Amino acid sequence: MKLNFTPFIILLCFLFTVINNISGQELIKEKKKSKNFEVSFGQSVLFISNSDQIDLLTNSAVVLPTTSILFFVELRTLRKVRIPLFYNLPTGAKQFIINNAIVHEEASSSFGTGIQFRLFKINIDAKSTLEMEIGPMASFGIDKKSNMWFAPILATRVRVMKNENFVMYIGGTYAVGLNSLGLLYGTGTIF
Repeated sequence: MKLNFTPFIILLCFLFTVINNISGQELIKEKKKSKNFEVSFGQSVLFISNSDQIDLLTNSAVVLPTTSILFFVELRTLRKVRIPLFYNLPTGAKQFIINNAIVHEEASSSFGTGIQFRLFKINIDAKSTLEMEIGPMASFGIDKKSNMWFAPILATRVRVMKNENFVMYIGGTYAVGLNSLGLLYGTGTIF
């Protein structure tokens, strides 16, 4: 069954337009030196869901976590609202241990976007801050049969900023449709 993503894409474009209009009004009031763009590189590790793991264990299989390179861009349009864009590029195949043999399966890359809200900001010292973000996201990908898949995600990230432009972060994701957990971490720069 193929899903029709046209209404979702139209809704997403409308949401970005509304946020952009609101952010334009707020940015006029802020300082001219405000930084609204973050680019970072990191790594993400995807862990399989418990239900899938039970199915695999009944077939005598053990799943090894899949890792990928994370390309992450965040538009900081409002003070507390951010629009993240990400791309996960797998560094290897999915691996299963079945009957003491490693079985490889092609891992698909994924991309997505959403909205993140800053929960809190703590000043550590004059040049360092700690922030936590959380919010809903949507992840897309193409499987090995060239079918597009969609998974809603709840993501969170704790980041440390130093000297107003260096960022280090660690976070987690939960893919609702896939029932899987993910770990992400990396470093970046704010422009």
